[in-house]
Amino acid sequence: MKPPTITPGMRKDERRHRRELCLVGAWLYERRFVVATEGNFSLRIAPHRVLASPAGANKGLLNARDLVVTDLDGRRLRGRSGPSSELPMHLEIYRQRPDVRAICHAHPPVATGFAVAGLPLDKALLAECVLDLGCIPVAPYATPGTRELGETLRPFVAKYNAILLANHGVVTFGPDLLTAFFRMETTEQIARVTLVTHLIGRQTLLTKADVECLLASRLPPRSGRANPSTRTRTGAPAREEEDPSRDRRELDLRLSAALRDLHDRR
Repeated sequence: MKPPTITPGMRKDERRHRRELCLVGAWLYERRFVVATEGNFSLRIAPHRVLASPAGANKGLLNARDLVVTDLDGRRLRGRSGPSSELPMHLEIYRQRPDVRAICHAHPPVATGFAVAGLPLDKALLAECVLDLGCIPVAPYATPGTRELGETLRPFVAKYNAILLANHGVVTFGPDLLTAFFRMETTEQIARVTLVTHLIGRQTLLTKADVECLLASRLPPRSGRANPSTRTRTGAPAREEEDPSRDRRELDLRLSAALRDLHDRR
């Protein structure tokens, strides 16, 4: 298998990766997306190395030293305990998607309700869903903690960034940890809005033209031309896209502040 392409943004100090994973675990727990020892998450820290949450741990109380380093075959390389029993699901996604560097698996209650009902989140209700996630399908049930769970995802991983797991929960993934986490939040938000429309008894869907306009707005601009989606209300082109390295620095500062806040509250 051809090794996944890792961008320069991947080369960060492992201690920082560990702190960020613990922070995301706290966020998942605070939002009640996981309870007790539910859920798991991971981050690809090198072409063939993954930093993952340990088995049987509360995700809101993780210490950086609790995390486990494995290879893409699931063999433990470093760590005091074994990785989550659902790590094979993560590894299946990493093998199929070289662009994916972070994965979150949780049980947000409303989205999990749709998973238990076997109902995909596939209606064009919200612009945010169309732009980032599109359809969120339901993968067939497989026993948690088995290799079969990863196998049931195979038909879906290449096309989607969020998947409902029948009678189980939700898995989301992306090019970085925050994106994977935000997609979990977005999935639960879409599920809540969808549930409300069911309770009200009415859904007003975006039209085909609306969807096409949204999809066109996220296409990269042609050389020398402004992207229509980046124009201001006056019709003038908005400023050019920011330097990615600057965005990365700003994100690092935000994460540092959040980590300090989490430490102070503890």
